[in-house]
Amino acid sequence: MTLPLLSRYALALLFVLAGTWHFVHPATYLAIMPPQLPQPLALVYISGVFEILGGLGLLLRPTRRLAGWGLLVLLVAVFPANLYMALIHEKLGIPGWVAWGRLPVQLPLMWWVWRVSRQR
Repeated sequence: MTLPLLSRYALALLFVLAGTWHFVHPATYLAIMPPQLPQPLALVYISGVFEILGGLGLLLRPTRRLAGWGLLVLLVAVFPANLYMALIHEKLGIPGWVAWGRLPVQLPLMWWVWRVSRQR
């Protein structure tokens, strides 16, 4: 198995598992939802669906680029929830270094999505 193929499968698996987790444990995501956003449970489920679809879309050549763009938009869209989690990490019982450390991880994750979505 080549490194690009392994990278694609790993990224797809990451998004499919993360998206599935939205349905298995929605309370985890509800806890970090900024209170000013409407319909938080619907947003948790919608983002989970798009994570799953994006992950699966990376596996197929005809949908890979569209899936990549969709996942990049999704990562930007969920950034406020990650920031809110960092701001309220003590209330959630999450160590500060974990909550704040997630924020800069978004950039390499976005780069990874971009690279994988350009594979042939």
